Amino acid sequence: MIDFSKMTKRDIGKLFDYAILPKDTTEKDIREGCRKAIEYNCKAFCFSSSYWTPIVAEELKGTDIQVGAAIGFPFGQQSSAVKAFETEEAVRLGATVLDNCMNVGALKDKKYDEILREFREYKEAAGPAETKMIIEVAFLTDEEIETACKLVAEAGIDWAKSSSGQYQGPSLEQVRIMVNTLKGTNTRVKVSGVKFPRPQNAYTFLMAGAELIGSRAVPEIIDSLDLMREIGIVPKYEGK
Repeated sequence: MIDFSKMTKRDIGKLFDYAILPKDTTEKDIREGCRKAIEYNCKAFCFSSSYWTPIVAEELKGTDIQVGAAIGFPFGQQSSAVKAFETEEAVRLGATVLDNCMNVGALKDKKYDEILREFREYKEAAGPAETKMIIEVAFLTDEEIETACKLVAEAGIDWAKSSSGQYQGPSLEQVRIMVNTLKGTNTRVKVSGVKFPRPQNAYTFLMAGAELIGSRAVPEIIDSLDLMREIGIVPKYEGK
C-alpha cells in the first residue's frame, strides 16, 4: 500500500499518468500535455494512438516520464495480429509504456484460451516496454473482473487497468476486487475513468490499493493535495 505520509507533492506525481485522449486532439494539445506532465512529475503521458508517439518522445526526451501509447483503443476488438503490429510500431517509434484494450466480448463469451494467447502475444510484441491491459470493468460482472485480472497476471502483463476513460469509470468496490484478485502477483492495478469529484475519488482509489491513476484531470487532482490532507482524506506528510 502507498504510504502518503512519506511522499511530497512531487513524489505523488509518479502515482499519475496524465492522459490526453479526445478525438479532436491536435499537435498543440499533445505538446502542451507533455509539458504539463513534466511540470507535475507524472509517471507517463498517455495518448490515444501511436500516431503521436514521435512527438511525445521528442517532448519527453531527457526526462524519466514514460511515453504512453494506447493499443486497440478504445474497443479492443481488433485481431491479435493487428494489436501486435500496433504494439511493435509504437515501441519502434519511441513508446515506453503501452495501454492495450481487452476484447470484452471475447471474455464474456468465455474464450479464455483465446484471450490469454492474445495477452501473451501482446506482451511479447511489447519487448522492453511496460505493459498494461484495460479490462473495462463497467461492462463486467464481479466474477468477470476476477477472471480478467487472473488472465492479465498469468500473461505476465505489468498492470491491469480498470477502464479506458471513454465509458463509465470503476466503483470503489470494483477496484477492490481487482486489488484483492491480484494480491501476491507481479501485476499491479491502474485506475482510469475517475468520476467527479475527481480529487477525492482518485486519492480514495489509491488508498484502496490501486498504485496508478490515469486522468486528464491530473493537475486538478495533484493541486488539491494540500486540501485533501487538511480534511483527512490523505495522510499528512511526516517527512522521510
